[in-house]
Amino acid sequence: MTEQERDVMEYDVVTVGAGPAGLAFAIRLKQLNPDISVCVIEKASTIGAHILSGAVIEPGPLDALLPGWRDNPPPICVPVTHDEFHFLTKTGATKVIVPPQMHNKGNFIVSLGALCAWLAPQAEALGVEIYPGFAASETLHDEDGRVAGVRIGDMGIAKDGTHKPGYTQGIDIRAKVTVLAEGARGHLTKRLIKRFDLARGKDPQGYSIGIKELWQVPEERTSPGKVVHSLGWPLDTNTYGGSFLYHLDKGRIALGYISGLDYKDPEFKPWEAFQQWKNHPSVKPLLEGGSIVSAGARAIVTGGFQSLPTVEMPGALLIGDTAGTLNVPKIKGTHQAMKSAMHAAEHLAASDLSPEGFDAKLRNSDVMHELRRVRNIKPGFKKGMWFGLFNAAWETVTLGLSPWTLKNKADWNSLDKVGAHEAPKYDYVQRELAPRDRLAGVYFAATEHDEDQPVHLVVHDPSVCVTRCAAEYDNPCTRFCPAGVYEIVDDPEGPANTGKRLQINAANCVHCKTCDIKDPYEIITWVTPEGGAGPNYQNL
Repeated sequence: MTEQERDVMEYDVVTVGAGPAGLAFAIRLKQLNPDISVCVIEKASTIGAHILSGAVIEPGPLDALLPGWRDNPPPICVPVTHDEFHFLTKTGATKVIVPPQMHNKGNFIVSLGALCAWLAPQAEALGVEIYPGFAASETLHDEDGRVAGVRIGDMGIAKDGTHKPGYTQGIDIRAKVTVLAEGARGHLTKRLIKRFDLARGKDPQGYSIGIKELWQVPEERTSPGKVVHSLGWPLDTNTYGGSFLYHLDKGRIALGYISGLDYKDPEFKPWEAFQQWKNHPSVKPLLEGGSIVSAGARAIVTGGFQSLPTVEMPGALLIGDTAGTLNVPKIKGTHQAMKSAMHAAEHLAASDLSPEGFDAKLRNSDVMHELRRVRNIKPGFKKGMWFGLFNAAWETVTLGLSPWTLKNKADWNSLDKVGAHEAPKYDYVQRELAPRDRLAGVYFAATEHDEDQPVHLVVHDPSVCVTRCAAEYDNPCTRFCPAGVYEIVDDPEGPANTGKRLQINAANCVHCKTCDIKDPYEIITWVTPEGGAGPNYQNL
């Protein structure tokens, strides 16, 4: 087919991503103007299959969006009963005062995937068209460069670029406005930020990786509504991170570990840190004899106020985590994502679908006021845990009114080189709980990719991996990826006579985007595979 023969669908608005931001936006826009045609496309096979979060949510935005939601709540929705905060050593856990930002009175523990699956039919009831399994591969542009919609990726292309028997050309979805709600490190958003210079004058964006598991344990062990966070072991004091453990109903426990991707140790393994924490004496007895239901990983956007890019461009808007609205000290982003989405809908409804002016509206909204107040807390931890805690206390007491704003730096250049780094003593323990390794963990993510398709993890110069990167950083991609996607294998014909080459196990990928963020040479680019591919999370 020629480009002129592509099928075209036209809408007033197309939204990329059926997460809480994308769905809240679509619902609010249709509430305000039922005559506006709205389409939501989602790369996952089903709504919620790629969504992963803790997640404790503040219900305020949901109350405003769907006032009667408590009469028909999402399938997993447990009111928080009490909070605990622990400081861990290798053998002990000390309860400390819960930081004010992390108080959860009035909040709910949910499965964000289940929440999105619950929101989708309510959007459809208002006339929103939702298409799971549609992966936007690129943006469309008018002759003047304005964003004019998205192109759905072709299906049925083999690794060598030829068309398989089931080849189907992707359609073009054209719209007056394109709303990007891709979540952290959206691959279309990344291109648009560069194309329209949206990050000019802003700090580099920052990220963490969150790795999560859902466990089924004997019901008598759980206390539904209990929320526990921790910091300390197994991390050293120079690495940002901590755990969450949320007691759901029916003997289910959601637990996970967050590691800042600004870490310096080239040998650090975020997945291993999570597994070590699970074997801590305060956690292990809760899980022993239980079973994993689902597991996965996802990047978390943590740059905050000073890293938020310009969120409007000709023909398009950025909302939610794809813009970077998460509140790090609260460890919450859903309420911010939904608020930014509702502001976007209200702006478009009032401006005859013109994106112009949305950036100013968002920066003068409650979303940015909340981010500004905590802007210095996460950057303070770049100087170590103890300084970070002292700085966080100061910023809390002063309500964020410090006359300075700390700077963020890019995560990709934070690694020390192997010869210049003093390896910390992690003091790890012998692990006994499942899973035994990352590949076993991938099983619980239920990730699926047709292996005969172009690799969606593009390494622009593979020779760097077995030459410079091997010498300078000892190939950190083999450790920071939580799914074992990257391997250095023996190959007599490897680049530069090294006898080695990079092997990419793309079928393992859980779409966390860590490689696109942390690669110290910025030569890895994550692009979307075929629509419907990737993890199939259950209630994460």
